[in-house]
Amino acid sequence: MPSKEPLEEGKSGSKPIKPLQHRYGRITGEIMKQRNRTIDLSVLERMADEAWTLGLKAWEEVDKGDGKETGESSILEGQPESCPSWISMTGEELVNGDRLMFLPCGLAAGSSITVVGTPHYAHQEYVPQLAKLRNGNAMVMVSQFMVELQGLKSVDGEEPPKILHLNPRLKGDWSKRPVIEHNTCYRMQWGKAQRCDGLPAKYDEDMLVDGYGRCEKWMRNDIVDSKESKTTSWFKRFIGREQKPEVTWPFPFVENRLFILTLRAGVDGYHISVGGRHLTSFPYRTGFTLEDATGLAIKGDVDVHSVYATSLPASHPSFSPQRVLEFSDKWKAHSTPKSKIQLFIGVLSATNHFAERMAVRKTWMQATAIKSSNVVVRFFVALNPRKEVNAVLKKEAAYFGDIVILPFMDRYELVVLKTIAICEFGVQNVTTAYIMKCEDDTFVRVDTVLKEIEVTYEEWPEEVYPPYANGPGYIISSDIAKYVVSQHGNRSLRLFKMEDVSMGMWVEQFNSSMAAVQYSHNWKFCQYGCMENYFTAHYQSPRQMICLWDKLARGRTHCCNFR
Repeated sequence: MPSKEPLEEGKSGSKPIKPLQHRYGRITGEIMKQRNRTIDLSVLERMADEAWTLGLKAWEEVDKGDGKETGESSILEGQPESCPSWISMTGEELVNGDRLMFLPCGLAAGSSITVVGTPHYAHQEYVPQLAKLRNGNAMVMVSQFMVELQGLKSVDGEEPPKILHLNPRLKGDWSKRPVIEHNTCYRMQWGKAQRCDGLPAKYDEDMLVDGYGRCEKWMRNDIVDSKESKTTSWFKRFIGREQKPEVTWPFPFVENRLFILTLRAGVDGYHISVGGRHLTSFPYRTGFTLEDATGLAIKGDVDVHSVYATSLPASHPSFSPQRVLEFSDKWKAHSTPKSKIQLFIGVLSATNHFAERMAVRKTWMQATAIKSSNVVVRFFVALNPRKEVNAVLKKEAAYFGDIVILPFMDRYELVVLKTIAICEFGVQNVTTAYIMKCEDDTFVRVDTVLKEIEVTYEEWPEEVYPPYANGPGYIISSDIAKYVVSQHGNRSLRLFKMEDVSMGMWVEQFNSSMAAVQYSHNWKFCQYGCMENYFTAHYQSPRQMICLWDKLARGRTHCCNFR
């Protein structure tokens, strides 16, 4: 069986990718063979073993292929895929397709989706949290459904990003009053919900979306106009003062009654209308782009009769690698330096994130500290079930020289293995005091990060701390990284599917057994999106990356909050 090692980043287009010299196979398969089989493997270990087996097989197929068999040439050299301007589905077709409509090129401003459906009658659900509040009566009546615009799933085991989550609840949040909730979700992290409950939203200019209020008013049986307000209304009419007529409509979704919902993509956000009347608007959120909305999911207590998507874009800017991979020498990485460097940055990336990696190469990887080899950056990427995608990844890695391919099948639960690989690379392939982990949708101000490291070191002159520990990005000292690699080598490292939680456990283990650890954090290492004068910005799309870099070049650290 081939050794389970990461694949070295290529140095030029002519050199083949070959395994690194250090063994990475300690992570799974070989250990499991050596273990006493009476010891039960954990779910994560079994998952890792299967992923390595499938990954090694997938890599062998790519390694012996010539590109034609895998379909690589068709992906890299073919014409950009043309997409239909409209799509329709019947309710039966939607159910047979797992309640998902595929939008091959996503959406664009002006695109609209119309759903014709009928909500189910409410049914009883048991809510344990209500048992104490209601003296044991925790049964509630529920009728709700979800309309979601989804992006591509990066890895198995991870829910696809929810670019828009629209959730009408006919019976409310078990409050017996209707409510409509809007939200987004990325890598299983929900944003702040926008809730409409029948009360009109404020019409302040900064709260409007393309001139529309975020929530329209509808009839509520718990709110009745006062006698004084009616008297005032009649008085104004008597003295001839012009009044704007106000009509209040009932909640548009009724059990077992047909509705026609239209979702339109505007300039600043989404607009939802039912029966031809505007109901709610939801502003676009940073990092969630229209072209990424490649799937429409409709689920819950609703019978869908038909779905129509119109005014769709004819092509997608980032799905075809030939449209985003710019094979130019100026984007190539330097060889790994033999001298000591100030910082090593490992970037977690998914196989099909060609656009994200190219955006990083064109932006913050052009920082002076990186171009001078004082800072080294590498992407850590596992394999994809589609062999043609792996073939393109291999070509990308060989040309740019900045990718470490890990030969296991990518899964959300196994991201922690990439984190260990970053530690191993930072310990065994470069000489550095600090190792940083981030993701391919994170924009890093490298010069500012280096200054923060120097400041923190002056305050705490011990090389055993993680200055910034959170999910999207953190920095650890090389001593901690060596400890992680050592513990993993002797099988003492506990693995958990959430890699940032795992790192927290490992650092605490180091803290209690080896040396004191100084924890430090600055909110300018933004965990959710971007803030002014940021050090790092998370959830940035490729276009936002380019915008941030252009602004930084002009001496401005402003966010790019467009889609």
